[in-house]
Amino acid sequence: MTGTTLFRVPFFHTPANPFRSADALRSHHDGAILVRDGVIVSSGDFDIVRRQSADVIGSVETVDWRDGYLLPGLIDTHVHYPQLRIIGGLGRTLLDWLEHVALPEEVRMADPDYAASTAARFVHSLASHGTTTALVFGAHFAHATASLFEAADRSGIRLVSGLVLSDRALRPELHQSPAEAYRDSTALIRRFHAQGRLTYALTPRFALSTTDAMLEVCQSLMREHPGIRLQTHINEQPDEVAACAQAFPWARDYLAIYERYSLSGPRAVLAHSVHTTDAELERMAATRTSVSHCPCSNAALGSGIFPMRRHLDAGVHVALGTDVGGGTGFGMLKEALQSYLLQRVSAAGQPLDPGQLLYLSTRAGAEALGLAADTGDLGVGKAADFVYLRPDADSPLAGALARAENMEQALAAIITLGAADAVREVRVAGDIVFRRP
Repeated sequence: MTGTTLFRVPFFHTPANPFRSADALRSHHDGAILVRDGVIVSSGDFDIVRRQSADVIGSVETVDWRDGYLLPGLIDTHVHYPQLRIIGGLGRTLLDWLEHVALPEEVRMADPDYAASTAARFVHSLASHGTTTALVFGAHFAHATASLFEAADRSGIRLVSGLVLSDRALRPELHQSPAEAYRDSTALIRRFHAQGRLTYALTPRFALSTTDAMLEVCQSLMREHPGIRLQTHINEQPDEVAACAQAFPWARDYLAIYERYSLSGPRAVLAHSVHTTDAELERMAATRTSVSHCPCSNAALGSGIFPMRRHLDAGVHVALGTDVGGGTGFGMLKEALQSYLLQRVSAAGQPLDPGQLLYLSTRAGAEALGLAADTGDLGVGKAADFVYLRPDADSPLAGALARAENMEQALAAIITLGAADAVREVRVAGDIVFRRP
């Protein structure tokens, strides 16, 4: 986006961590965001922004969105692109679901045309739900992972992704040799990393599907490319944890497998962490390893209730992910609601307020991905990544918003009832990446 535009709109954001700061949620009923060349140069109450920018306000384009609400772009920190078409495989545990639902579909990514079609649909699904940044498991095939990067680049969303690496315990069609994994990963990093809004993430599928030799390749790639990220799974279900213990008898716990190969730390996001021990939490916090909490997937696959209080008390950074297709869809607001519901009934009883849920869906993800200087909230200097929500007049959400007595109640209604049908426009660095007709 070039030029300057003033958006007049009610908005919410969390420029600080609401788990540490009582006033982290900022809301503006008559708000304004001034964007120049894709970057926010002023934001806050409309009257204040107008006074501060009086020299330009009269000559810039004004977008009046006072009939809706603006949120920072939603950030999904765990989602699988090859699983787009198998959402809804209910009634199975993780390893059974992988064998009979997910992996047969992932084998189909060997077909270049099928992979390209899936990539385009996947990226559209992210944007149409208000997701502007996503940490995505690519495919086990280099050409299919390239198709995902290409689709994201065309759409304009921020994508962090990489080739999925495995050399055992899956279908043979999905295995690579360590040498092939090194070769193909290196080529993809050189082609896509730090190109536009793309970032590369080294992606060993999970410890059970990787040998020591493959993990050594991952260690080498992380050392050779200090700007890339890392994503994988940890402690999702008890049978997976037990299988990893048998596969790596030298490891004192699941995290120790990754630690041996320097695959934890501030560049790493580990998905699920449902059955993590206190010792693992202590080490995650010490190394600034982030966790992607996937509440819908945890419920759908029977993984358990995420111990959020234990993670937060230990100092582990937590963000949200949809985990499509173990999860139930692309809606990050639905994940926020599901997180709220499960924490309400958890043994620890961790209550979550609207500001905390918004943070988990936005800025927390940016922090986990090393992108907090660029996105995650609507503060000055950040990219104009945002989602404009306006429900249909006869919808339950419209009714709830009309009855809201304050902005926090309005945000609670949006988190509870907001879905893709309320998403009207989505922008990344000011560029429109989705607009509902």
